[in-house]
Amino acid sequence: MPKKFTLGTPPSLSKTLGPSFILLGLALGSGELILWPYLAANYGLGLLWGALVGISFQYVLNTEVMRYSLARGESVFLGFRRMGVLVTLWYIISTFIPWSIPGFSSAASEILSSFIPWMPEKMVAIGLLLITGLILTAGKSIYATMERFQKTVILLGLPFLFIVALLLTKGTDWQEVALGLMGRGENWWFFPSGVSIASFLGAFAYAGAGGNLNLAQSYYVKEKGFGMGKYAAKISSLFSKDAQPISIEGHLFSDTPTNRKRWKAWWKMVTLEHFMVFWTLGLLSIIVLSALARATVYGRVVESGLSFLYMEANVIGDALGTTVKIFFLLLAALMLFSTQLGVLESSARIISENVLLLTYKKGQKVNVSKGFYIVLWLQILLGIGIYMWGITEPRVLITFSAILNAAAMMMSFGFVYFLNRRELPKRYHPGIVRKLTMLSAFSFFLYFLVVTILG
Repeated sequence: MPKKFTLGTPPSLSKTLGPSFILLGLALGSGELILWPYLAANYGLGLLWGALVGISFQYVLNTEVMRYSLARGESVFLGFRRMGVLVTLWYIISTFIPWSIPGFSSAASEILSSFIPWMPEKMVAIGLLLITGLILTAGKSIYATMERFQKTVILLGLPFLFIVALLLTKGTDWQEVALGLMGRGENWWFFPSGVSIASFLGAFAYAGAGGNLNLAQSYYVKEKGFGMGKYAAKISSLFSKDAQPISIEGHLFSDTPTNRKRWKAWWKMVTLEHFMVFWTLGLLSIIVLSALARATVYGRVVESGLSFLYMEANVIGDALGTTVKIFFLLLAALMLFSTQLGVLESSARIISENVLLLTYKKGQKVNVSKGFYIVLWLQILLGIGIYMWGITEPRVLITFSAILNAAAMMMSFGFVYFLNRRELPKRYHPGIVRKLTMLSAFSFFLYFLVVTILG
């Protein structure tokens, strides 16, 4: 007789905050800090509609990923493996190629090098990659390490940035924000003349975490013990006694009246938590940092790299003092570093599990901790190799990576939709609005990818 599994009662909302902070931390150093403010510095705030649509699409994708892991207590990648080995191969390739480009540590090192000019920028970037590896290797629990680090950066950084923006922006900037969220710019709708579609697509893909990293929410829900995740094992530190082969298969809860009621409570709780942290704070961050860029450097020549960020810092320093300027730049570097930390952690999880799944047999126990650390340090070595080769221009690296991630995200909308239809009972499938949103997201990414490639 098969064992019956019961859903636990969800805790209060205050005790569930955590998984979405990790995903938000992945977003802060990419679209929020660099790509959307870069567009605002050059074209104004009329493109903010793209941020609203992009982060809303990602909210739906992320919560559909949560749906699977809440109900099954396993990662979506194990479910994808049941769909066929080609899907597993896709996620290895589409995660490795774009996320092994160390654009965020490159940007952080460029900022830090301005404070330590005696040290070559290339060596600072390599040092940041090594520090990232040491942080992830030393922690007892990978999930706990990431949650604490990202919460600290977000709770330290966002209030400061919001205050600076409020001090330097005017009422007209916020009127432009409101119009921009509807697609209205200065004498144009939706797209200004001369805008790079590749840059817009990159920012759109990074209106949130971006690419396959959105699917890492599956791990965080599971390891936080949400839903059926209470039965799942966690990735331990390489040096922990718990870093042993474990079962990665989950179980679907029994379809009883009690479990149905508890499922509704879990679903309401995780979607609200993700809305509050990921969608609301993420969109506010994009809006505030874009408005700050518009108020400080719009109309100046902003061509490449992080020049707009340095221009912002100079204006902030002139208005609020050198101390605020220095803190702004150091905080930007910290946010970029935290994003690189999250990128390596999430991508190493995804790549290592999918490599193990290539030869996986049902019921087999695997050492996910060992696989994770092998992939992590191989990625760090690859990043060092890229720096040594001489590719260090951060915005080019981040934009190129974002375009690759747009293609990966497009595919994930389709895969996650079919996974939930295939693996979950009909009563737990997404509703019609979510289905239409996922179809719209797939079509949106497809259109702009084709335009970008043909252009």
